[in-house]
Amino acid sequence: MTIRTVILSGGSGTRLWPASRETYPKQLLPLTGEHSLLQETAARLDGFTGELDPRLLVVSNEEYRFITAEQLRRSGVRQARIVLEPAGRNTAPALTLAALEASGEGADPVLLVMPADHAIGDLAVFQRAIAAGARQAESGALVCFGVVPERAETGYGYVRAGAAIADGEARALAEFVEKPDAGAAARYIASGAYFWNSGIFMFRASVWLEALSHFRPDIDEACRTAWAGRSTDADFLRVERAAFEKCPADSIDYAVMEKLRRAPQLGAGVLIPLAAGWSDVGAWDALWAVSARDADGNATRGDAILHDSRDTLVYAGHRLVAAVGCQDMVVAETADAVLVVPRNRAQDVKQVAERLKAEGRSQGRNHRKNFRPWGWYDALDGGERFQVKRIVVEPGASLSLQLHYHRAEHWIVVRGTARVQRNDDIFFLGENESTYIPIGAMHRLSNPGRLPLEIIEVQSGSYLGEDDIVRFEDDYGRARD
Repeated sequence: MTIRTVILSGGSGTRLWPASRETYPKQLLPLTGEHSLLQETAARLDGFTGELDPRLLVVSNEEYRFITAEQLRRSGVRQARIVLEPAGRNTAPALTLAALEASGEGADPVLLVMPADHAIGDLAVFQRAIAAGARQAESGALVCFGVVPERAETGYGYVRAGAAIADGEARALAEFVEKPDAGAAARYIASGAYFWNSGIFMFRASVWLEALSHFRPDIDEACRTAWAGRSTDADFLRVERAAFEKCPADSIDYAVMEKLRRAPQLGAGVLIPLAAGWSDVGAWDALWAVSARDADGNATRGDAILHDSRDTLVYAGHRLVAAVGCQDMVVAETADAVLVVPRNRAQDVKQVAERLKAEGRSQGRNHRKNFRPWGWYDALDGGERFQVKRIVVEPGASLSLQLHYHRAEHWIVVRGTARVQRNDDIFFLGENESTYIPIGAMHRLSNPGRLPLEIIEVQSGSYLGEDDIVRFEDDYGRARD
């Protein structure tokens, strides 16, 4: 039986603010190494000896589709199918879209379903667990992976194991349990029957679709309607927006897995124990727990100096961060925000992100550095009637042909060669050369060279918002940047 890998990459990771933002969430960040969590997830079965379909299936949020595709390309994934959700509806609808795609042309693979934002320390152990899960899923079981708990954790959901199954360490799946209080968590650990819910699942595509149609026909119908109206957009597969927006939101756990005992004819629930150094990297305290630490228990990323400090995490994104006399703290710095929080209050960071969103502040949604399909820009400075950006355009890439009603732009080439279209004129600029784009002028910036093009853009005008764009042509099919 062929295994088809499905990566669910639609979360926002608000408890890891300010590193994780709505438009650039934690799965796109290199939190545990040099590669992003998404890239690490895509490589998790490298060297696996079972039969794998090389066509990776990724379900992603529409908003960060380009950086998702670029990260997969840079990590060597050449056959990725990226299905775009026009709206977040939790994991059950996302998985259903993937199952419908995987079922094309009469196929019925075993789906290995993984969130994009988890960390696994021991890949050999992980792959052995996947092989055991595949054997169960091939026979029609719906498989979850329960993490062997290291402590009485109140931040995770739990799964309870039932009787052992003849095949290795597999157990019957008895029940899913909500996040417990401290006393209940301690009792779960003492019993030896409870595992952390990893959010990783395996089952045949047809088995999932049949179970969903039985337990949640409303989700099944909405997803099938949205799928029927799908279209292909470059490297992406888009489902019909209006139909999918009507789909109820629910998780894989709630929609199907915890209800299996009611309908045993749909397939047995099976639990595979997993002791592979798993973490959901859900908050700053979890990142500290999976990070390398010095003799004083401190973990750092970036340019950090700690003095007389213990059990502290310092995440320095853009500048030197020094911590003196800190104990059990988290200090996280990005270009536009700084977070200081006790490690045992790390779960409360979500409240800050929600407040920023409610107040409409950009720090809750965007980083100062914004990625685009043509490259990226960094908003260096700004004030009333002006803004300064550093813009990098990848080789062969081009911004859209556009105009602005409220701002003029000055471009100065720092590195590379720029091809500039300004109304009917087309000309080239080299390093240390500049040009001016007046208000209302149709213009386009392209990089015809083999090296990245870097420019400084100075905007001036009465309104500088990114929605002041009238687009005429775009290589990436966007309505706006």
